[in-house]
Amino acid sequence: VQLQASGGGLVQAGGSLRLSCTASGGTFSTYSVGWFRQTPGTEREFVAAWAMQNNRAYYSDSVKGRFTISRDRAKNTVNLQMNSLKPDDTAVYFCVAGRPIISSISSPLGYAYWGQGTQVTVSS
Repeated sequence: VQLQASGGGLVQAGGSLRLSCTASGGTFSTYSVGWFRQTPGTEREFVAAWAMQNNRAYYSDSVKGRFTISRDRAKNTVNLQMNSLKPDDTAVYFCVAGRPIISSISSPLGYAYWGQGTQVTVSS
């Protein structure tokens, strides 16, 4: 599975961005999908995921209520709508696909496929 993320950019605090990730080359619909983010010198941080097992969305506490993950199986895409952005949301965002167990859905180890990353910068 190849993942291609897009939609990053520069936005002022309080603004919105929508990230998209398009998959090709595999049975994308059979995977859980999600987003992680990373800033220089830090570990990759879980943002959100959509679990294949129960069709539920999961979010980190830092983005809950502001970000919404959605997927379109027919179009092989997963999107991340980001509202009320804060400077702390500045990072490179990666879309992912894999088969993590629910209890470890926030661990990067559960995702075998990673996109190339898209930069999100939120100015104060």
